[in-house]
Amino acid sequence: MRKFSETELLLELEPVVAGELDRHHKMAKEWFPHEYVPWSEGRNYDGLFEGDAWDESDTKIPEEARISLIVNLLTEDNLPSYHHEIATTLGRDAAWGTWVHRWTAEEGRHGTAIRDYLTVTRAVDPVALERARMVHMGEGFTNSYEGVLASVAYVSFQELATRISHRNTGKASLDPNCERLLARIAADENLHMLFYRNLLNAAFQLAPDQTMRAVTDVVTTFQMPGTGIEGFTRKAMTIANAGIYDLRLHMDDVLQPVLRQWDVFNLKDLGPEGEKAREELSEFLDRLETTASRFVERREARRARQAANA
Repeated sequence: MRKFSETELLLELEPVVAGELDRHHKMAKEWFPHEYVPWSEGRNYDGLFEGDAWDESDTKIPEEARISLIVNLLTEDNLPSYHHEIATTLGRDAAWGTWVHRWTAEEGRHGTAIRDYLTVTRAVDPVALERARMVHMGEGFTNSYEGVLASVAYVSFQELATRISHRNTGKASLDPNCERLLARIAADENLHMLFYRNLLNAAFQLAPDQTMRAVTDVVTTFQMPGTGIEGFTRKAMTIANAGIYDLRLHMDDVLQPVLRQWDVFNLKDLGPEGEKAREELSEFLDRLETTASRFVERREARRARQAANA
């Protein structure tokens, strides 16, 4: 079975990118971050203007939702690094370049909107948030995967994971304004997922063995782009225990739906290398299913104990 070079993949898939870009333009809805921020709730902080320093009593949002909001925002803040990585991999020419810049522009408003919302509503400590931003952006972001196929496979899953995280964070905030904003952002993320998912589906038809290997490599090593955030492991555990984003959701709402769309376990034209990669993927998913189920069982048992002791 023929193996395509990176240049050949970019050239062969460029018409698909152009078609998906047209579809995206037709489906995307124009929106403005400032319309989702309750500006009338704002008041001065201490500093250059007379005001009050942030206090824990200022926030109305539960702690687990605040942590998730901070993680989501810091992740969005790293956009310059993401743009560099995706532009380096996909290029700036023709439809590929047009998409890279469109994606960057749409992603840019997410961080703007969330930061404005959190600052105006005093949902989080703005000083701690800014310090965390400086640390996280100072680390940057490096794509863990080489090549077009693995990079597109990664964002196919990552965009959907981000959509779900935003939606569930909004619900956990118990704030209708916050939920409305994050639902709007999640709608962007969903369109981005569709773009990448459809593009990789075309790659399966073009280079099935190479694409299957890329998908398997990504699924078995997947990490969210915010992994480098200071204290991420502790924050991720809090988020998982709250049911905002956990292994069960990752398995049922991210991996399985995308893999079903690609119909990976029914593909008929795989060669030996593709079959080997698909077998590895199946074995990994079996292990992940066991791990996800055990996590949920332990979480429910812990909640039952806490309820009994309340």
